[in-house]
Amino acid sequence: MQTNLKDFTGENIYVGIDAHLKSWKVTLMSDELELRNFTQEPDSTKLANFLHKHYSGANFSCVYEASFGGFNAQRALSTAGIPCMVIHPADVPTSDKEKRHKSDRIDSRKLVRGLKNNDFHGIYVPDEIQQQDRSLLRVYDKITRDISRVKNRIKFFLMFFGINIPIEHQGKNWTKAFIKWLEQVHPGGKADISLGILLKEHQDLNEQKRFLRAQIKSLAESVVYKEKVGLLKSIPAIGELTAMILLTEIGDMNRFKGLKELSAYCGLIPTCHNSGETNHTGRNSKRGNTYLKYILIEISWMAIRYDPTLLLTYKSAVRVMDNNKAIIKVARKLLNRIRFVLKNNTAYQIGKP
Repeated sequence: MQTNLKDFTGENIYVGIDAHLKSWKVTLMSDELELRNFTQEPDSTKLANFLHKHYSGANFSCVYEASFGGFNAQRALSTAGIPCMVIHPADVPTSDKEKRHKSDRIDSRKLVRGLKNNDFHGIYVPDEIQQQDRSLLRVYDKITRDISRVKNRIKFFLMFFGINIPIEHQGKNWTKAFIKWLEQVHPGGKADISLGILLKEHQDLNEQKRFLRAQIKSLAESVVYKEKVGLLKSIPAIGELTAMILLTEIGDMNRFKGLKELSAYCGLIPTCHNSGETNHTGRNSKRGNTYLKYILIEISWMAIRYDPTLLLTYKSAVRVMDNNKAIIKVARKLLNRIRFVLKNNTAYQIGKP
C-alpha cells in the first residue's frame, strides 16, 4: 500500500497508541505492513485529523492501554469516526525480547500488532453520566480515608508532646466533647499553630464529607437509582451508600454473561496454575475492580451475622481454609444474590437459597 494515495476506501488502518502524560507514541499498520511510527502531543483531535487527512476513507480501528488518562481519548476518537478500544495492560502479548528491550516504539508496535491479529478484548467503558456519578462515590471514599489519616496524625502529635488523652475521652470515636477538649489543648510555642492546622484540616474534611453525603443521598433518591437502591437495601448489610457504590461501579448488570464474569470484574476469582497432574489454586487475582472487591468483603463480614444461609457457607468453608479465604466464598455468594436482585428486580429474601 502506498501512503501517498488520496483514497483508502475499503482499506483497514490499525492504530496503536502508547499513551503518556506529555506525549503519545503512535504506530499505524495496514493489513500488509507497518505504515508509520511517530510521536505526537496527547491530543485525540489532532490524531483524528491526521488520520482522516492522510488515509481518507479507510476503515480505522484504534487501541490503547487503560491508564491515568481514563476514557477521554476513547470517547473523542470514537466520536471522530475512529472506533477505539481500551485494554487491560496485562493483556498485551509480550515476548521475552520485548521485555528485555522495552521502549515506547516497541510498546505501540505490540498494541497495533495485537489489534490487527484480533488478540484483544476491550475493557468496559462506562458512559459519561455513570463516570460522573461514580466519581462522587470515589471522592467520598478518599475524603473518608483522609479523615482517618488526619485523626491518626493528631493522636501521634499528642503522643509526641507527651499529652495524654483523658480517660473519659478514650475510645469515644471523636465525639463533640473530645474535639472541644482538643481545641483547648496548648502544647506551647509553635506547636500550638501546628495542632491548630491539623484540627482545621479535620474540620474542613468533615464539612466536605457531609456535603458529599448529602449529594449522594440526593442522587440515590433520583429516578435513575431510587428503585434499584431500594432493592439492594433488602440485602443484609447493604445500606444506601453501599448500594450506590455497587450501582455506579457495576453499571448495567446485563453486560455480564454470568456470575463468573461478574466475579472476575469484582476481583473475586483466584489465580491458578495447572500443569499435567499438578493443580494449584492460589490467592485472588489482582485483576478486577479493587474498590468493589474491598466493599464486597466488608459487607460479607456483616452479612453472615444476619443471613443464616451465608453464615452456613462461612462455617462450612472455614473448616478447610482460613477465615480470610472463607469470607471470599461468602462474598461470591453474596455477589450472586446482588446479581439476582438487580437482574430480576426482586427484593432479597433472607435465608432463601
